[in-house]
Amino acid sequence: MSGVWRLTRGLLKNPLGALGLALTLLVVLGGLFAPLIAPYDPLQQDILARLSGPSAQHWLGTDQFGRDVLSRILFGIRASLGVAGSSVLLALLAGGFLGISAAYYGGLYDRLVMRVMDVFLAFPIILLAIGIIAMLGPNQWNTALAIGIVYTPIFARLVRGSALVLRETEYIQAAQALGASTARVIGRHLLPNLASVILVQSTLSLSTAILVEASLSFLGLGTQPPTPSLGLMLSEGRAYLTLSPWTSVFSGVAILLASLGFNLLGDVLRDTLDPRLRGR
Repeated sequence: MSGVWRLTRGLLKNPLGALGLALTLLVVLGGLFAPLIAPYDPLQQDILARLSGPSAQHWLGTDQFGRDVLSRILFGIRASLGVAGSSVLLALLAGGFLGISAAYYGGLYDRLVMRVMDVFLAFPIILLAIGIIAMLGPNQWNTALAIGIVYTPIFARLVRGSALVLRETEYIQAAQALGASTARVIGRHLLPNLASVILVQSTLSLSTAILVEASLSFLGLGTQPPTPSLGLMLSEGRAYLTLSPWTSVFSGVAILLASLGFNLLGDVLRDTLDPRLRGR
């Protein structure tokens, strides 16, 4: 707990860190408590109030079906965080395992794993995700799986690079000389020293995963209607920009704030946890 408090205090001392932490908490809490704080059911339609602007009844206006934009944004954030969080967790587990095992065992296994990761990295993120979804079918969880597969090589290469440095340190070699098992060396000595690197990369990946999920939903390959999704709301609102731009504008702002919050938080975490950057 003392380490968490010191990290939080370091974030709050940095204006960008405080802003990133505030935006992240706003987005995460809004998504988690969406069923409690949303003023309306996100699927409830009021045809008489369709395409209306912000008012006392609908703070952010309504869409083309008369659904409350604020309620749909809150539930859309919930869906986006679910997809982004699941995809990053999948990429972390798969990429982390491949990276740390490749660094620890080396040799042919290391070269084979890294060449496979290079093949995945050769494809643009969006195109590879679209290809995977085309095979699996468009829905919320296939989107999470596709983004997770796309992000796996990023975590694998990052963890492998850091683990290669740690593998040559004296305390790792001492543990091996004393007969410590592979699982003990990795679990007790390698992983704790990789935690800061993994934390920073996970936070930054959440930022980009939100954008990728919104992009796929915008193209109709992510979360399917009528389930609220920020990217889908942005896409649906395009046809009504001249009549009522509120759906597109506010959903775009929600995507911006969610991505910006995690991005700022990741940048400041990197500066805080990296001893070489603390003096800047």
